[in-house]
This record gives sequence, structure tokens and C-alpha cells, in this order.
Amino acid sequence: MFHSFFPRPKLLFTSAVIWAFVTILAWYFIFDGLGTKLGYVMPEQEPFDLSYFIVPANLWFYGYFAACLGLFGAAWTVIAKDHPWKLWSIWGSLLIITVTYFGVQISVVINNFRRPFGDLLQNALSGKPGITDWDFYSLMLIFAQIAFLSMFVSILTDFFTSHYIFRWRTAMNDFYMSKWEKLRHIEGASQRIQEDTMRFSATLEGLGISLINSVMTLVVFLPILFGLSSYVSELPVIGEVAHALFWLALFWSAFGTVLLAVVGIKLPGLNFRNQRVEAAYRKELVYGEDHAERADPVTVKELYANVRKNYFRMYFHYLYFNVARYFYVQADALFLTFMLIPTIVAHKITYGIYQQISTAFGQVSNSFQYLVTSWTTIIELLSIHKR
Repeated sequence: MFHSFFPRPKLLFTSAVIWAFVTILAWYFIFDGLGTKLGYVMPEQEPFDLSYFIVPANLWFYGYFAACLGLFGAAWTVIAKDHPWKLWSIWGSLLIITVTYFGVQISVVINNFRRPFGDLLQNALSGKPGITDWDFYSLMLIFAQIAFLSMFVSILTDFFTSHYIFRWRTAMNDFYMSKWEKLRHIEGASQRIQEDTMRFSATLEGLGISLINSVMTLVVFLPILFGLSSYVSELPVIGEVAHALFWLALFWSAFGTVLLAVVGIKLPGLNFRNQRVEAAYRKELVYGEDHAERADPVTVKELYANVRKNYFRMYFHYLYFNVARYFYVQADALFLTFMLIPTIVAHKITYGIYQQISTAFGQVSNSFQYLVTSWTTIIELLSIHKR
């Protein structure tokens, strides 16, 4: 399923992870400081409009980002010179990474926007003089510009991703059909090729983009959350903790991920078994259409009993899985506010800063909680892969 589309997939993905790790470290330990020395400095108050994208410090990073992706793509184009899908699998993947990163950058601009808008709202509600209607309208016009840019990027990304995923499905289809003389003797081969390649590609369209977006969000928002931690020095029960927001996001996200992974460990196998018992039941019914001696009441009853047994087992395991999942989701809604109570009571932050902290914390925790939010989809993907 991967070999058909990606050249030497194990080596490709392993090298991609290593290259990403190396380039991220190189940026923080070498090139970020080099850019500062050369005058590519981020202003003290980051812009909350479209000028954010042309700030010298960001232009310096964009050049570095493009160079890293370009070097990786060029190297693998040479390595995979004979692979028929190299343009889509290599350069298409790099393009998706690029536009996903740009989408995350738009989220950063929106997060920057929350501080001035929140502070203006707080001042207006408290009756501070000198605030006019135009103060709000001007900020809303800025937000409209950001929103329309976000819409434009999202629409084009979805369009390209759909074509990218269909090319992947085509590659899988071509690969399996080239082996048809061997596959045609396997029970259910036609359904696996037609249905599961379709379901695999459709599932990956959302799951893969979510994964890339989660990784990009972590890379971008973790430093932001680290900086915002300067406003929060004390936590309930725990007391003073350096860079409290940063460590809170890591702890809470890791807790949710481990919790859902443990309680949901049996679900992929049950989904796979469900396909087996359903296929056995369907096969007997199909034979019964052409042969009177097949699909007799005793056999059908036994096969359907297997279907019933497996579904009831799934319902039971999903019961406690959903208990854990919904417990975590409800606790997540209150966790940050609970931890910020000493800071709020001490008047250390404004409403705008609170909004900025809340958004950044949510972005980081949601990215770490990728397994939590995508677990049922991952289960479906694993069962497809097993089949």
C-alpha cells in the first residue's frame, strides 16, 4: 500500500524524520541566531495582520524552510529516478507540508490578533474612555483579511490533497492488478482491491493531513507557549514552576494519549475480526444464491451468531473506551482555566493575554492529543491494512 506510491517507503520516511529532526535543531542552534546577527529580527510586538508574513525574521525562516525541503526533494528525486510516481509522492508530499505550515502560520497571526482585540473588548466593557466604534471595526477588517486568506489556502489545499490521494489509490490499484493472476484465487480479493483501496485513500486524506498539521503546530506553537509562560509563575497545589504552561501542555497531552492508547488497545483486532466474520457470513449467502444446498438455516444461524458475538464484544470494549475518552474531553475543557486561577486572581494577565494563552495551549495540547482525537479513525485504518 505504501510501496506502490512511495519509492523505498521505509527508507524515505525514516530519512524524512531524521532530516526534519536535524533541520529543526540546526534552526534553533545555528540559523536562528545567524539570522539575528544579520538583522533578521522579529519585532517586540509581533504583527497581528498580514504584515506578519513579510517580517524580516519570518522571511529568513521561509528561505531556510524552502531550502531544507528542496534539498530533501532533490536528493530523493535522484534516488528514485525510475519510480513512476516520484513527482506526486515526493514533491506532492513536500507541497502539502508547505501549505500546511502556511496554514499554521495563519493560526499564529490569529493568535496574535486575540490580544489587542481581547484587551480592547475588556477596556470597552469596563468603561474606559476614548474607545470608538472604529476601533472595533478596524480590527474586524484586519481579521476579515486573515480569514479570507485562510479560506483561500484551505480550499486550494483540499483540492490538491484530493488529487494527491486519488493518485495514491491509482498507484495501489495498478500494483494489485499487476499481481491479479496470483490474487484472483484469494477469497475476497476483488473487494479488497476495490473497496479497501478506496477506504484507505479516503481515510488517509483526513488522517494524514491532521498528522502533518499536528506536527507543524507543535513546531510553531511550542516556542510561543514557552514565551507566554512568563505570565504564569504559580499553579494551584503545585506552586511556582518555571515555564509552567509549556510543561502543563506536555503533561496533559501525554496523559490523554497514554490513557486512550491503553484503554483502546483491543479495538483494532476486534475491528479486523469483525470484517472476517462478516465476510464469512456474506460468502455463505452468496453461495446460497446459486446452490440450494448452501446457506441452510443451521449454517447461517451459526455464522450470524459469530457476527453477533463479535459486535457485542466490540460494544463492550467501546463502552469503557468512550467512558475514558469523554471523561478526558470534559476535564480538558476546565483544565487550563483551573491552572490559571492564581494568575487571574493576582491580576497578572489581561483578557487579551488570557485569550492568547488559551489558544496557544489549545493548539499545543490538541496536537499532542492527535492519537486521542483520531483513535477511532486510526483503528479503521489499521483494520484496512490488516485486511
